[in-house]
Amino acid sequence: MGASPTRLVVFDCDGVLVDSERLAVELDIRVLGKLGWEITREEVIERFLGRSDADVRADIETHLGRRLPGDWDEGWVDDYRRVLEEELVAVPGVAGAVAELTVRGYATCVASSGSHTKMEHTLALTGLWTWFEGRIFSATEVPHGKPAPDLFLHAAATMGFEPSACVVIEDSRYGVAAARAAHMSVVGYAGGITPPAHLADADTVITDMSDLVSAIERLST
Repeated sequence: MGASPTRLVVFDCDGVLVDSERLAVELDIRVLGKLGWEITREEVIERFLGRSDADVRADIETHLGRRLPGDWDEGWVDDYRRVLEEELVAVPGVAGAVAELTVRGYATCVASSGSHTKMEHTLALTGLWTWFEGRIFSATEVPHGKPAPDLFLHAAATMGFEPSACVVIEDSRYGVAAARAAHMSVVGYAGGITPPAHLADADTVITDMSDLVSAIERLST
């Protein structure tokens, strides 16, 4: 039996493991337009990417100046599930990167603003669930979502690692800020819809998951 892992790699889910952000953004624009908010793709990425459902809802209500009905997202959820089942794929190269990290002795987990139900669904659809089963953490488990550090600190503590032994993989400015607040190293992934400038506070930024292992190794030395 090998030695216990000395480093923990904490993956965000949407946009890092599963290529869901590009699908969600277009639906967000359509749903918000029906509510009376003509929002651009760039604004959706800037305001909502990486945030919890509760925080997104609060932001929408503040902008619209009214409370949303309890079933406001009912149609959106159905459309989102249909699009996911038809089009969702894993982020290119991430399965190989996770496999390589495992071989090299890193512990891994997922810490996302999404719910457990959502993560289980998307990770199963993309064949990634078995890599992380039992090591999934959601913002629903902590008082404050990203950019607060609560989620990452909760994941690290549960996994048995100090923050200094963790590397977070994120694709949103809110996620990078949360990792920084948790005093963890962070790799920004700009291979999806996130502009690299949004990840400027990361320790390093990659655009291809084939570079992930080497980026983590550099941060771990």
